[in-house]
Amino acid sequence: MSVVEYNLQAEKPVRSSQTAQREPDDHMSCLETRNNSCADTNEKANKKDIFKRTKTKDVCRIARQLATLLRAGMPLVPALSALVEQLQGSSERKVRLLGNQENPLAMIMKEVCDSVNTGSALSAALGKHPDVFSNVFVNMVAAGETSGTLEEVLLRLAEMLEKRVHLTSKVRSAMAYPLMMSVVAVAVVVFLLSFVVPSITQIFLEMNRALPLPTRLLISTSAFMRTYFVPIVIMICVVFFGTGAWKRTKDGRMRWDRSKLKVPLFGKLFLKVETARLTRTLGILLTSGIPILGALEIVKGIVQNRFIAGALDSVKDRVNRGSDIAEAIKKTELFPPIVIHIIATGQMSGNIENGLIDIADMYDGEVEMTAKTLTSLLEPAILLIMGAIVGFIVLAILLPIFEINQVL
Repeated sequence: MSVVEYNLQAEKPVRSSQTAQREPDDHMSCLETRNNSCADTNEKANKKDIFKRTKTKDVCRIARQLATLLRAGMPLVPALSALVEQLQGSSERKVRLLGNQENPLAMIMKEVCDSVNTGSALSAALGKHPDVFSNVFVNMVAAGETSGTLEEVLLRLAEMLEKRVHLTSKVRSAMAYPLMMSVVAVAVVVFLLSFVVPSITQIFLEMNRALPLPTRLLISTSAFMRTYFVPIVIMICVVFFGTGAWKRTKDGRMRWDRSKLKVPLFGKLFLKVETARLTRTLGILLTSGIPILGALEIVKGIVQNRFIAGALDSVKDRVNRGSDIAEAIKKTELFPPIVIHIIATGQMSGNIENGLIDIADMYDGEVEMTAKTLTSLLEPAILLIMGAIVGFIVLAILLPIFEINQVL
């Protein structure tokens, strides 16, 4: 995630339940405006300095602390002021100890507090900072303001973000070690072939003797690496940056994300991660009172895989034409049957929200298990490949030495 951040545009939503109540039609109008501007905000947010972006766990902490203050009976503006004071205190301690700059999140929350203090809705104040507070966050806060359940909505948001951070960290930690081993293995082999092997094999070449096949292969590979090292590096860079530019196009991103779902071993993992993310978000949005069509539009924006987002577009269209959501999801032929059956059962019982969250919990556990399984498979595989390459190099060097000793 970013395992993936919510950088979605938010528009001016409804007023806080502590200041004013608005009609549901106003909320839906705001929801459409917010959703129509998602793409523009994504583009703007991606241009920001990545080192200055607010982490998801920080936003999660804000949601939980604000919910706790409101549940304790504190009015909204004093609760925001207390939150700003807490953030500023943490920032001052870091400045004294580490010399860091002031916490940008404290400044943002100060602006939010000032906006609410002058009569703005909390969701509208949060919506002015789309690079920090996602479309999902702002829409749920707006729904909580409308229904008068702001504290409960903030707690749901905190729980959702906590689970997202936990899932992402599990996947990243599981994949980090095999990736690091692969990079080190490639670097070691390139170093051996480019710098170590030539100095050793030069001795064999000067002897003018027939060399074993492994030694000849090693010498040819080493000579190729030394001769074409720079062109190979340039070609790799061209492929890397060219692929990146292609992925930034609409068609390229769609094809790339579709191909990721077909990668052996990892394809199912990617699908499970996205399924867990979208079902949890959709379930919480529906629980917060956001209509199904608006919730589907918001969820489409937080899905990182554009191919899956396109499938959700078709789901929204079918639901808009009167189809039930389970049947619409089934026609995408993308999600596992168990997902469809759980959603269909939830529809019949009138409890689809809990069914969606149960699916997310199920896939959270499966993602963690799959990541551990892949790690346990990749680590020995990388070691075996690395051992085979190094063993071949050693064998190719020792064979001529053994032959010379036999002659002598």
